[in-house]
Order: sequence, then structure tokens, then C-alpha cells
Amino acid sequence: MTPNLLKRFIESNNYDIRKTNNARWIDQKCAFDSICFVADCIIEYYRNENRETFFSPNIWKSEYAINNVQLWFGKPDPLDISTMDEYNKFFRQPMKLLAAAGVLSERVVGKGIEFRISNLPVLEYIALRERNSNEFLCVYIEKTLKDSGLWDAFESFLDEQTELSLQHLKKNFSDFCINHTPINTAIEANRIFIKVLNPLACRNHKKGTIKGRLSGSIITFDKISYNQPNWRDVIVGKDKNVSRGNFTPQVKEEQLYSYKISRAAKNLKQFNDKFNNGKSEIVDRFSIGERATHMHHIFPKNAFPMIADYIENLIALTSGQHLQKAHPNGKTNEIDLDYQYLCLLGKTENIRKNISEEVGDPVIYSFSDFMHVLGKGLNTDYFSHLNDNDFSSVVCGIEVNYR
Repeated sequence: MTPNLLKRFIESNNYDIRKTNNARWIDQKCAFDSICFVADCIIEYYRNENRETFFSPNIWKSEYAINNVQLWFGKPDPLDISTMDEYNKFFRQPMKLLAAAGVLSERVVGKGIEFRISNLPVLEYIALRERNSNEFLCVYIEKTLKDSGLWDAFESFLDEQTELSLQHLKKNFSDFCINHTPINTAIEANRIFIKVLNPLACRNHKKGTIKGRLSGSIITFDKISYNQPNWRDVIVGKDKNVSRGNFTPQVKEEQLYSYKISRAAKNLKQFNDKFNNGKSEIVDRFSIGERATHMHHIFPKNAFPMIADYIENLIALTSGQHLQKAHPNGKTNEIDLDYQYLCLLGKTENIRKNISEEVGDPVIYSFSDFMHVLGKGLNTDYFSHLNDNDFSSVVCGIEVNYR
């Protein structure tokens, strides 16, 4: 799955709300990071249970979801009976969006909704990283607005950027929802309006809406995430997504990265096991007859936390390679620079094959993300100026930095 294939999938669907009358094509808890997280939990359930169908509680009561939703989103225990309604919304709203987009399908079974995976490659793409999820969300929102005859009004606001044009757009959107969906009040329509407008504003580097008014500045990536604290609860140390009765002290900020880091390592291992027969990405005497069970950070996560969760910074090695070569004598706080150089060359070639060679394997890497990793890891802006997929220049840049 690539951005182009994602767009092709979105374009193949008709999302006209005037025909579907679907009020839950997007909802309050449908931010790019919550969608990514829920998609990841669905993929984990599918791989562990070997089941394409599920109900929302199957996902949020899974061990994987329980462990990570508390860590990453600071939510209370999903098994606490007082949190049932909250978790149903947190997981089901993104599932409803994914179903409206055609990634999942849904049907009523008894008093519940049974979901089924309809397009596994797209779901895996969304689950891989937040940037993928955001790309999916923006393309899906834009296509839905175009199919529904709403795009011209949104495009006009993105051009004009005035308070008057914002209020006109809100009224237009509210009237549309009331006329074509079960939503029957402007208040309810306005609750999802921000989830429709602000991702588009962020993508186009434009102003959006905050608290119902025109934002004072351009909407940035952090402003459209689900996982952001409410200023009133920051003062008292309580996360906005934890009910006051279930409040416990917040997890330290650095621990919030552990989910994303483990997710990247998990995805690389699963990809390497399936499409590289579990072999090491580096061929040497330590790789002979051994499986690659260690996902090694080429640039150490303690020294480079800003790129620790990038799959482009991970390489699959055997235990011998990891603990004898990458970290001399098993000292994980030390790095062998010569071996780091070999890892970067090996990773470059594997990323090139994954992106450039059409062999049927899913595309899990991003050239721009790899350039970001190299720029941060080698402390240079050289890689940020390279043309897309110019791997020859990438190799030259790596060699220059290790002479």
C-alpha cells in the first residue's frame, strides 16, 4: 500500500452523504491518532485470533488494547464497569468511520454491530504510523465533501480565511447535516464540524476553527490530535480523557513513546518474518543459520528519542549481530560506528527495494521519513534537499559522514 494506491482506493468509493444519510461518517473521537491506534488494535486482534469479524468490545477488551490505551492515551482501566460507555465511543467511532470509508464493513447482529475487515492492506497502512492515518483521514474527508456537494464551500473558506466565511461555512455544514442525516440540531453538527475542517486546514497550512471561532494562527499537527491535554486539567494534573473518579497520576512523558516504539518494532518483525523469511537484514558470519529476532535502533533511542519510533530507524538483526557487533560486548549504551555504517547501507538498500521494486510486498517505508531519520541521526540537512527516491545520493551522503 502506497499513498497513490490509497488515493485510488478512496476514489473508487462514493461517499455521498445525500445517498447514505450516514451521520457517523466522522465523529468527535475520530482524530488521526485515535484512528491509527484503533486500526492497530484491530490488526493485532486479527493476527492473534485469525478472525476478520469482531465487535467493538472484542478489540478494547483485548490485552493489547488494554495495555496500550492506558499508556498512550492516559485512559482509565477498560475493564472498569464505569468506563464501558467511554470505551465503546472511543473504539466504535473510528470503526464506524472506517466502515463508512469501506475499509471495514458493518452489520447489525442482535443489539450489537459486527464489523468485518474489507480491505486489509488499507487498514495495515493506516495502522502503521500516525502520518499514514492523517493522510487517509484528509483524503477521505475531501472525497466525502466532494461527493456530497460540500467541497466548494470548504474550499472557499480555505481561500478567504475570514470569520465571516467561517460562520457561513458552519451554517452551510449544519444545514446540510440536518437535511440529510439523523442529526437534528446545529449544536450536534458543530461538534463534528471541527473534525472535518481542521485536518484539511492543517494539511493546507491554513487557519481553521477553535472554540467555534476562526483560529488565530495556522492549524498545526498537534492541534488536530486526539491525545492533547485540556488546559483546565493540565493545571490539576488530570488528563482530559480520564474521568475525575478514575483519575490516577499521569504517566511520565517519556513513557508515552513506548507504545509507538514497540509498534514500530512489532511491524518490522512481522514484515521481516513474512517477506524476508525471518533473516537478518545484514549478511555476515553472525547471521548464518540464525533468525533475526532483535529489532535494533540504528541511531540509539536514548540519544535520539525524536526518531526512536520511526520504522526507518530500525533494522532486523540476529542476537549475535545485535549484542556482539552493533553493541560491542553487549554494552547497549555503546555503538560500533563501523557496524552502524553497514546497517545504514543495508537499510538503504532494503528501503529502496521496498519502495521502488514492484514485487507485491506491502510498502512499509517512507523515503521522506528515512531522510528525516538520517538528517537527525547524522546531524545534517544534506538529506532534506534530495529528490524523492534518489537512493544513489543517499548512499553518497552516508559515506561522506563516515569517512
